Amino acid sequence: MTAETVLSPSADSPADPRPGSAPGRGERHAGPSLSPSRAADFKTCPLLFRFRTIDRLPEKPTPDQVRGTLVHAVLESLFDLPAGERTPAAAAALVAPSWARLLEQEPALGALFAEAVAIPAAGPDAVPTTAVAAPDPVAVPATASAPATASAEAVDVLPGLEAAGEAERIAAFLAGAGDLLAGYFAVEDPQRLEPAERESLVSTLVDDELLIRGYIDRLDISPAGDLRVVDYKTGGAPREAFEGRALFQLKFYALVLWRTRGVVPRVLRLLYLKDAEICDYSPDAAELERFERTLVALSQAIERAKQDRDFRPKPSKLCGWCSHQQFCPEFGGTPPPYPEPQPEAASPTETQQDHTITTAIPRQP
Repeated sequence: MTAETVLSPSADSPADPRPGSAPGRGERHAGPSLSPSRAADFKTCPLLFRFRTIDRLPEKPTPDQVRGTLVHAVLESLFDLPAGERTPAAAAALVAPSWARLLEQEPALGALFAEAVAIPAAGPDAVPTTAVAAPDPVAVPATASAPATASAEAVDVLPGLEAAGEAERIAAFLAGAGDLLAGYFAVEDPQRLEPAERESLVSTLVDDELLIRGYIDRLDISPAGDLRVVDYKTGGAPREAFEGRALFQLKFYALVLWRTRGVVPRVLRLLYLKDAEICDYSPDAAELERFERTLVALSQAIERAKQDRDFRPKPSKLCGWCSHQQFCPEFGGTPPPYPEPQPEAASPTETQQDHTITTAIPRQP
């Protein structure tokens, strides 16, 4: 049964949207830029932001994250079909070819299933039971504070696959994608929808300097011109403490759409496929103006940290999922030498973080 949560009533506001502009394709932006994931990284931990955006340390994806990317790809392909053919069976038939395309783009993904894979026991929404646990014990070398393997309380091996072969693990992984697709059909009927845009990159300039941008999973536009921003989440519906993190990303998109199109989205919708739940939120212009000021202040803090080369760790329960404990002073590590400045340009790290496979601290994939 579908559960739907409406977080606030719709609100109309006559505030001036002050439409902005952004560099066109192929154009470089010399000033600061921000994506939802990079902003969330800095808010979570400035040192994590540095590791990902400045040092660009490699991170190994988990099966849950790759499964989320696979499900997103299937749902995008599903809407390529005529409306009457968008059935659960059709979606299931898209899983294998979508996985094959992902492997073609990222052959290293196949190595995820070469041996038994450890995953967080409580799911991607929860916090680990110990401060040093990590979803991938292989990715965290031993240090004085971070043992080479995660604690038994914090991780489990994929159920029933401890002694299974690679083919069995892949089959279980693909079956898990099928379960999430079933959750999608429990909350929406794609035969009744014609999205205006899918996997769309949106961007705008704020204060004529800060470039904000990100990928929207789906944008629906009603005949009356109302906008609905839809984001697919393959993790479970978050506890109240994590709802703000999920909505932060959608407010980011709502601000870009308002500034570029002059329309405040009527609904920001989170579809939690694992739990078959819908979470709707309706922003207003005044809220988006406040959010814009928050982003400007956040960008200024990032630029000061870059100038001073001062990115301090911010310990929290989320440290348990960080892939970079071996470089973190909180775990007895030492950050690598600070990279010398490089010419700023639109990079996959900035523009495609929400569109590609990454091992982020769980943000409801």
